[in-house]
Amino acid sequence: MPAGAAQTRGEAASTLGSGQLTHTLGRPDFDLITNWIAPGDRVLDLGCGDGTLLRHLIDTRGVHGWGVEIDDENVLAAIRNGINIIQGNLERPLDEFADQAFDHVVLSRTLQTVRHTEGILREMLRVGREAVVSFPNFAYWKNLRSVLDGRMPVSEDLPYQWYDSPNVRFFTLLDFEDLCDRMGLAIRERNVLDEEGNLVEHEVNFLGSLAVYRLTLKR
Repeated sequence: MPAGAAQTRGEAASTLGSGQLTHTLGRPDFDLITNWIAPGDRVLDLGCGDGTLLRHLIDTRGVHGWGVEIDDENVLAAIRNGINIIQGNLERPLDEFADQAFDHVVLSRTLQTVRHTEGILREMLRVGREAVVSFPNFAYWKNLRSVLDGRMPVSEDLPYQWYDSPNVRFFTLLDFEDLCDRMGLAIRERNVLDEEGNLVEHEVNFLGSLAVYRLTLKR
């Protein structure tokens, strides 16, 4: 799809075909994100943890990368990984970065922990040409089964117990896509994975455990 072209909610789909990803870093969403980034791109990773993704992108794509992370231990680990990092709170504006300073702004498995959801999405597309977001899908059938059994779900993509979870939002693919439409965000691509990292192409809101989106502003 040409840059800037948008897909509607019904058209957004995987461009990789069926099958299983390589899981180079133990995270299938990282494999998808890597495939979307061109050599030499400028990448900002929000909630970057120990910098694993950025280190991989620097080594394999030669990107110019920065990370933002709040946890002290992760910040130190990212520095040891050779990552340019700023310690910061994602609930606040990204004032350290100029408009359109990056080609891609990544938020992987972190959106569900942020209270100001619209604010962070707007900031991502202020400082970046494209936003890349991955999150667990609460409508995944195993999650629904857990709720019907009277328990909050615990899975590969929702690994915490209810009492120690950093998650403050529980939402589905359809919820997220409705929000994107309301905010004027275009879904360039969407890939949905099951717990084993297999690409899901049918009944994705029911069979998909993890979703990865590429977003731009609608033109």
